[in-house]
Amino acid sequence: MPQDLPRFTAAAVQAAPVYLDPDATVDKAVALIAEAARNGAQLVVFPEVFVPGYPYWNWTMNPIQGSPWFERLQRAAVDLPGPHVEALCAAARRAGVVLVIGVNERAAHSLGALYNTMLTIGPDGTLLGAHRKLVPTWAEKLTWTPGDGSSLRVHDTPVGPLGVLACGENTNPLARFTLLAQGELVHAASYIALPVAPEDYDMAEAIALRAAAHCFEGKVFTVVSCSTVSPEIVDLIAGEDQELRKQLARPRSALSGVFGPDGRPVVEPLVDEEGIVYAEIDLARCIQPKQMHDIVGHYNRFDVFRLHVDPRPHRPVLFPDGSKEDE
Repeated sequence: MPQDLPRFTAAAVQAAPVYLDPDATVDKAVALIAEAARNGAQLVVFPEVFVPGYPYWNWTMNPIQGSPWFERLQRAAVDLPGPHVEALCAAARRAGVVLVIGVNERAAHSLGALYNTMLTIGPDGTLLGAHRKLVPTWAEKLTWTPGDGSSLRVHDTPVGPLGVLACGENTNPLARFTLLAQGELVHAASYIALPVAPEDYDMAEAIALRAAAHCFEGKVFTVVSCSTVSPEIVDLIAGEDQELRKQLARPRSALSGVFGPDGRPVVEPLVDEEGIVYAEIDLARCIQPKQMHDIVGHYNRFDVFRLHVDPRPHRPVLFPDGSKEDE
């Protein structure tokens, strides 16, 4: 790990996609990347499945009603590699930023498999990683196929050792520990606005709580990016259902911001509204707190506890000659 730890500006984007339109959503992302770079950002983090949006119908319709919407999402999903990813890589290269952005990834081997995928792109436009959400949460299982351990990697970037998780994965202590144990100092946590959560669930509070926990436990910085629910999304999902329209407009459904190694917000988080949160990150602030609690070092008992992670990609078929090992 370098002695000269980076200081940089991080940008957490809180925005809605152009719903189910991957071309227009990528165009919007490219414009926001350029805006963040003009304001000095060296790390830009976007929401979960920003391209081209979140399957809210899983929460508001029964599976039969939602099935045509799954097909719409499948047709609008992103290929990896593919032109939409190339456009995002080019935008990161032009802006000279490290980019984290969520996409719906269309599987190469099956029309029925979609992945909730987080892309990490370097400032030279190189795709560093594509992390597929390990476990779709609750109703999300109607849409996404689970990922595997091959993408639980921390990437060496100009802004420091960077790891990413999507939404509910940030409640998984083993997934988080896997990243911390690889030297993670900067964590990107991407979410979607969830106005369809149970009545007693405050999504903004839940996001802040998860970010604070990971930061305090690991003595790291977390950049949180959450989507918003646009009027377009409300119109498409709710139609004339006034009760559902009211539910989709529920306040405190989104929070974006940056949290420090003490678990506190570095700057005031943004709640519900579209915008970009900027914060200065100094990774040297991670050193002294680790003297007290270093859960991947002296504050652990590796003779007592041992975590085994399977890093192998899970593929539908393997041939002895290796000819079909890659999807």
